[in-house]
Amino acid sequence: MIQDTALWSSLPVPALLLDGDDIIILSNPAAESFLNLSTRSLIGQRIWEKVMIDAPLEAPFARARANRTSLFVNDVDVGSGENPPMMCNLQFAPLQGSDDLMIVMISPREIASRVTQNHSSAKAAKSAIGMAEMLAHEIKNPLAGITGAAQLLSMGLTTEDRELTDLIVEESRRIVKLLEQVEQFGNLRPPLLKPVNIHDVLDRARQSASVGFGAHMLYIEDYDPSLPRTMADADQLLQVFLNLLKNAAEANRDGGAIRLHTFYDTSLRVRRNDGTQSRLPLQIEIIDDGPGLPPAIAADVFEPFISGKENGTGLGLALVSKLIGDGGGWITVDSVPGRTCFRISLPLAPKETETGED
Repeated sequence: MIQDTALWSSLPVPALLLDGDDIIILSNPAAESFLNLSTRSLIGQRIWEKVMIDAPLEAPFARARANRTSLFVNDVDVGSGENPPMMCNLQFAPLQGSDDLMIVMISPREIASRVTQNHSSAKAAKSAIGMAEMLAHEIKNPLAGITGAAQLLSMGLTTEDRELTDLIVEESRRIVKLLEQVEQFGNLRPPLLKPVNIHDVLDRARQSASVGFGAHMLYIEDYDPSLPRTMADADQLLQVFLNLLKNAAEANRDGGAIRLHTFYDTSLRVRRNDGTQSRLPLQIEIIDDGPGLPPAIAADVFEPFISGKENGTGLGLALVSKLIGDGGGWITVDSVPGRTCFRISLPLAPKETETGED
């Protein structure tokens, strides 16, 4: 058996220890979190019955056990039935000093994909900043003149002709709104980071949505009331939540449910540009039961000008990604028909530290 229980519990990746009959005899906290199953429900069960792996591994694993060698399996979907499966790399290795014990380590690839996704979105946002400055100066001022001229012309026109000037005004205003969204990328003001209660901001967003654009939706609050505060810009965080709630409501025009889920997960750690590690344990999920994201754009929804909506600008989620990234957090999305989940991971406020961690 593993002697250093502190080391075992501190492993940052999900790990299981198996006996000679493939029975789970030990799991670490990261495995409990990843599988969404308690140690009590895992111990005493065959791994193949509790951990769903989308690959025929029993025979290769048996050979690795018999030969006391390691087995590496990359790019397979792993889950437990409690959470959606996730692309992972697996490592099976014999425990040194034992006859038949094997260690299984699960390395989710979600973190790597988040990093790539957020860096890509940041680069795209910088390109949009330069474009925003040009568009604001070169287009918004002439549009204001066009709108004013059309309104003056409409005063002396018949009702039939006035429809044309009204169309000019309406379309000009629509373009201005688009430019204003693009301009938000040009706001280089750093976020005003202060300790923020996540649930206070979520409640403000829910209340605003429930009396406005999302009045037709059912809201389900699944909060962990014990969550400590995060370090964030409350106004920007409110803008993020409102944008995600609006997307969910617009995807369910005939009504549906939006679940607001908060929880604590210590498994996500990212490395900053200065080399230090950052923990993002505070999790917010906004989940709707709509049709899901179009498969053709699902991997690129945080890029500017990518939209699944008719006449959509494709800037809302790009701005969400920028705001979350500027505040030191991460955002990701999982979407299938009937369930779209945007997950935001945020840091703790400086004085809110985890007991027992360095």
